[in-house]
Amino acid sequence: MSDSSSSDDIALLEQLSDWESETEENVASRSYEERINYLYKYNDYEFQYRFRLSKTAVNDLLQEIYPFLKVTSKKNHGISPLHQILLTLRFYALGTMLVAVGDYIGVSKSAASRIVRDVSQAIARLYPKYIYVHSNTTEDFYNIARFPRVLGAIDGTHILMQSPNSNIGEEFRNRKSVFSMNVQGVCDANLNFMNVVARWPGSSHDATIFNNSELRAQCENGVYGNRWLLGDSAYPCKSYLLTPLLNPESENEMNYNRAHIKTRNTIERCFGVWKRRFPVLALKIRLCLETTQAVVIATSVLHNICKRMNLEELEPEIEIPRHNIHVAYENIPENHAIHQIQERQALINNYFM
Repeated sequence: MSDSSSSDDIALLEQLSDWESETEENVASRSYEERINYLYKYNDYEFQYRFRLSKTAVNDLLQEIYPFLKVTSKKNHGISPLHQILLTLRFYALGTMLVAVGDYIGVSKSAASRIVRDVSQAIARLYPKYIYVHSNTTEDFYNIARFPRVLGAIDGTHILMQSPNSNIGEEFRNRKSVFSMNVQGVCDANLNFMNVVARWPGSSHDATIFNNSELRAQCENGVYGNRWLLGDSAYPCKSYLLTPLLNPESENEMNYNRAHIKTRNTIERCFGVWKRRFPVLALKIRLCLETTQAVVIATSVLHNICKRMNLEELEPEIEIPRHNIHVAYENIPENHAIHQIQERQALINNYFM
């Protein structure tokens, strides 16, 4: 689909949604200026630079979440689904105050807050369609550093946020003494998310999040066969989750660690691409807890959509802190499950010679 035809489709949907929401009373009393059609104002590069998605991607997204964004309230003066999406994408791109992105579209701060919430929740509904564990991961991972039978790379990353409230706020204060959400991510070798968990406070340990996840239960039940997740030493070594050796000694062990680290690095790169594409994740999110969770899931869905459409990774419009927060947790003691350690050692002895 060409960008020009995409623009026509979006314009038609915009007209329909406005027509459905406006009554004669609204038309008679409307005193605000017509909103800018950014599809026509910007060329393809300028549009993607500001909204992080291409015009075609926005068109496709609009069609998928359109049923959840129809305008029915007179209070918002018929804010079309298109402008709701663009406002939300602008917020993801800037991570700035709601009043600023509201001004960009021409709505109040309170309206902008509702729109970001509603659009983020609508996009988050697409999680099962775009984020899932798939079977064809081993070959691509093997090509990175010749590590066999890899299902995915797993790690946690901290998303800075304001304190939710006085009752549970301290749970979200992490070991750096700032408020955050600890988000678990699993990716494939092509930096597509296969699993994202965004509901744990910053004080939670990476291993705790994994141990209480559906993914762990699936691995325990053999859903993914004899493939491995690769995690850092914050995770327990399991028959389905391999961690690096803390003190490698032999050449085999050093070979294993080198291959493990290089292969596992995909999740760090995935987080980096995700946060650069949507800088709101690298700054401090000043929304309520539920909306913050929706923003994290929504942007992970959009990340996979961008990867699926091979969209260019453009530099962000704003400066992102060079070192986004990373909280290092204590290593899991390696004598907690001797039989799991022995399985890893067998791989080292038989394969990484």
